Amino acid sequence: MGKLKAWWRRIRPPIMTSLGYAAARAIGATLRIELKGGQHLEGGGGKIVAGWHGETFVPAMFWRGKGVWTIISQSRDGEMQARVFGRLGFKVIRGSTGRGGVRAAVEAINVLRDGALMAFTPDGPRGPSGVVQGGLLLMAKKSGAAIIPAGVSSRRRWRLGTWDRYQIPKPFSRAVIVLGEPIEVPAHATEIELEQSRLRVEAEIRRLQNEAERAMGHKPECAGER
Repeated sequence: MGKLKAWWRRIRPPIMTSLGYAAARAIGATLRIELKGGQHLEGGGGKIVAGWHGETFVPAMFWRGKGVWTIISQSRDGEMQARVFGRLGFKVIRGSTGRGGVRAAVEAINVLRDGALMAFTPDGPRGPSGVVQGGLLLMAKKSGAAIIPAGVSSRRRWRLGTWDRYQIPKPFSRAVIVLGEPIEVPAHATEIELEQSRLRVEAEIRRLQNEAERAMGHKPECAGER
């Protein structure tokens, strides 16, 4: 039995990666995704598109194959997710608040200083859902990159029973990504100013998420606390 478990642990990641990748590409190929506020990505300098952890499917399909950077945790589930995102053409940095966080932050700051576009989930990898963690603000402060808040929704979808209520669009659904105006964090921001920026980013993502939900015919999900 022990050998069987060890064998399954060894082959599970590549099997699940292949299945996840195939399913994502099959659904993604049928979606009609609209980007609103794309002008906020224009201009020089690094940019961090920040949206909730449960809404990553649509952006992953929209930006696949475009060399966008992202950070994925070093957990077992993160390993499979990293493999899928890698096959979708993302540049993956491994690390989180639990493991490898400092190294990941340093690497992210360096690529952002070089003008990279990064997709980031500020309430991940473990939540609480809809709460911006401080790592996003520190990356923006150290790199000079602008934070681009984002809301995401799809008209027809499944919601999983996970902590982040992960959204998977149904095939042939319409979807939307709504980007807000850039938010910059001063290089010499104090702890108080960082907290003010954190609350501003959190409020903007919630507002844009509500806007995206309404655009797809749903009731807003985060009018107050998510």
